[in-house]
Amino acid sequence: MAAGAPRIFVSHLSGVAVFDPAGDQVGRVRDLVVMLRVAQRPPRLLGLVVELATRRRIFLPMTRVTAIQSGQLITTGVLNVRRFEQRPTERLVFGELLDRRVTLTETGEEVTVLDLSVHQLPARRDWEIDRVFVRKGRRGGAFRRAKGEALTVEWSAVTGFSLEEQGQGAENLLATFERLRPADLANVLHHLSSKRRAEVAAALDDDRLADVLEELPEDDQIEILGKLKEERAADVLEAMDPDDAADLLGELPTEEQERLLSLMQPGDAADMRRLMSYEERTAGGLMTTEPIVLRPDATVADALARVRNPDLSPALAAQVYVCRPPDETPTGKYLGTVHFQRLLREPPPSLVSSILDSDLRPLDPEADLPAIAGFFATYDMVAAPVVDEAGALLGAVTVDDVLDHMLPEDWRESEFHLDEEVATDGS
Repeated sequence: MAAGAPRIFVSHLSGVAVFDPAGDQVGRVRDLVVMLRVAQRPPRLLGLVVELATRRRIFLPMTRVTAIQSGQLITTGVLNVRRFEQRPTERLVFGELLDRRVTLTETGEEVTVLDLSVHQLPARRDWEIDRVFVRKGRRGGAFRRAKGEALTVEWSAVTGFSLEEQGQGAENLLATFERLRPADLANVLHHLSSKRRAEVAAALDDDRLADVLEELPEDDQIEILGKLKEERAADVLEAMDPDDAADLLGELPTEEQERLLSLMQPGDAADMRRLMSYEERTAGGLMTTEPIVLRPDATVADALARVRNPDLSPALAAQVYVCRPPDETPTGKYLGTVHFQRLLREPPPSLVSSILDSDLRPLDPEADLPAIAGFFATYDMVAAPVVDEAGALLGAVTVDDVLDHMLPEDWRESEFHLDEEVATDGS
């Protein structure tokens, strides 16, 4: 990169694609690594934390960055793919410096860090943070709507970055990752410190936190839930998919389970208790209690309207289940399944009861994991109905839940096997 390159605000680097010289994408930027220095000297930008396609996070030194332009970053083509491990002298910009409360040295006024800018030193390959974008005024829950004056100051004009802060906010960190899928945001949280993870979880809304919790390893789930107030923990559990919430509740001590269940809506608590009554690795333990249920007199148009719900997972939206009243699980008599592709081929006024797949045998709630996996493999299904002896639909098992329980317990933290040093351009 040419010396004297223009200043770059770090928020513009979040999620930026990283390419090798041949134009192949090798990953995305997830954070920046800096080293603080004494006497208010600007920190050195050591490199970037890059997340590969395998979700492994590696360190990319700035000396291997050849260009930052048009929303992309070009490397020399050779990456060391050892897992990134933060050293005691290093700080993560997104994870530790954004949202920090620092002090303006001239006035002694406390301000909140919104962004930082980096630039390359003239005639050198070194990079450093040179300026800080801050906002005056008190920080609150509605921080982004605050009306305090925002200004950009030199790094030397503020103090407080070297201290560990209690109660650090998370609004600007979240802003840098707001477009991430829940699984990717969960990966971000997993790599933060316990303190920072709790702060970020506290700043997420209930639905977003619920989606993220479903993607986290069990230890992280329990840790985050335990740091929430019980009323909010109950709200987040209600926002989770019932099967995932039941799995998480099942890992808690009995007394804590009962306290949280008592704070939930009665219907949601009843679903949790019902799911927890089954063995974990059975159809009853894996199923969700909220599949799409329609009555026999519903039309194809009605079914397609339900399938369009953006909150449904692709697996749950793949088919609807036709049952007699009541419509909530456990339903009345289960009549059959209508697959999404069949819905697309039929006239909208047609009744769903006229296009049922009634030959597909549903799962028994006590069916074990091998039997469930065999069902999915045999019939090429992504979801399957679970029906009790009385013929009532209890819920549906989706293929993602089957995979969750068939993969190794630490699968969320594992990657493909990679060599320690690779040439990304194939050399």
